[in-house]
Amino acid sequence: MIRTLGLTHIALQVKDVKRSLEFYQKVFGVKEMYAYEHFIQVQTPGTNDIIVFETHKEEVPPEKAGFHFGFRLTKPSGIEKVIDIVQEAGGTIKDSGEFAPGEPYVFFYDPDGYEIEVWFENIPDSHRSFN
Repeated sequence: MIRTLGLTHIALQVKDVKRSLEFYQKVFGVKEMYAYEHFIQVQTPGTNDIIVFETHKEEVPPEKAGFHFGFRLTKPSGIEKVIDIVQEAGGTIKDSGEFAPGEPYVFFYDPDGYEIEVWFENIPDSHRSFN
């Protein structure tokens, strides 16, 4: 096994880097780190995780990419607020509910059609870190 800090960044091909920046600021409170005409890098709050928005010359629909990415909630309450924030920011709700009692989730699409999951998961203390 290679010891890492886990998945630390993801790069997304988007139509408009500024529009993506605004959406992710409204929904997740990301902070801009670097901004260029066709490239913006942001950091997610409370972590060292990075999202890169890149303008791509060839259009590849996100649904063809075969993946989604997620943000884990700090507490199980408030999924309705997440849904409201996503819709106000211009996202489209795909599905919401509970994976198990007390573990709510919502899947939604950002303005470029990327599927994002926000959920809460009860993680056993024994699984929280590699001590």
